[in-house]
Amino acid sequence: MSWEREPLFLKSKLFFEKAFEEDKTSPFFGLWCAMGLELLIRSAVAKISPMLLADPDPTHQNLLHALNYGSATSKKKSLITIHVLGLCKTLIPDFTDDQSKIASSIINQRNEELHSGTAAFEAYPTSQWIGGFYKCCKILSEFQGESLTSLFGEEVEEEATVILTELQQEVVSKTKGLIAAYKKVFEEKTPEEQRSLKEEAEKNSEKLAYRGHHRVECPSCGSLATVYGEPFGKENVHIGDGEITTKQSILPTKFHCIACDLKLNGYSALNSANLASHYTRRITISPEEYFDMIDPDDQDAISAKFREFQGYDEYNND
Repeated sequence: MSWEREPLFLKSKLFFEKAFEEDKTSPFFGLWCAMGLELLIRSAVAKISPMLLADPDPTHQNLLHALNYGSATSKKKSLITIHVLGLCKTLIPDFTDDQSKIASSIINQRNEELHSGTAAFEAYPTSQWIGGFYKCCKILSEFQGESLTSLFGEEVEEEATVILTELQQEVVSKTKGLIAAYKKVFEEKTPEEQRSLKEEAEKNSEKLAYRGHHRVECPSCGSLATVYGEPFGKENVHIGDGEITTKQSILPTKFHCIACDLKLNGYSALNSANLASHYTRRITISPEEYFDMIDPDDQDAISAKFREFQGYDEYNND
């Protein structure tokens, strides 16, 4: 079993070649695409380290296999796909919740196709998933220093580009339409109502800023609103006098304005509204909180921590 990036990427290419030999209305097209996508997901994670694809176990046998020190008598076990998708969200900035849901849906159809009597891909037309599939493949391949051309070949890459361009135009059009509609409704309110709502929005955004949100100007009504999203990349830790400050970059994926009630979901929608700039989340805490230290005089906390470790030992001994 190989968890190295290159063999996984080459095998995903092979599965995609098989897929595009099929008619796109055939369930076999979806089946081969789903299998190729899963391998592409794994090859993207292996770009960081093949060790991340080893399923954690108490004796680290799978990790040892990833390091080429595994026992010949022990079986290798890969990390399950849902956890690999979680790693993609953590490691790949552009691989957001939207891409994770799309990839998960396609792979779930494969599971249903292979492990049940249901003709899963016959009930899941290509038109429903092909755009999201191409977007996932583009993000995953480019993260590895590859491209849709190196993954699919020039002909399929041209088709993918057309579909992705149309999808982006659709998102932009829909987002602009939402902004215009909410702007019209807000402007129909009285000046007193607008002022009151803007004041409330400012107070709310200030409150949310302390909870990890980032304040921005609403593109619809001009009030203060917030964006928030998923952290990615390395957390930077600064130790000062009596306090610890952590900094982490956030990829915004959600927007909400309580003044006009405009809501936008997904990086593409926020990008269309010029709200997708990354921001830094700063958290300042005490060393005791950061290192989970316990006051030696706090008997309740000591007892709780003891019970926690006791439960952990019991779990490990099962």
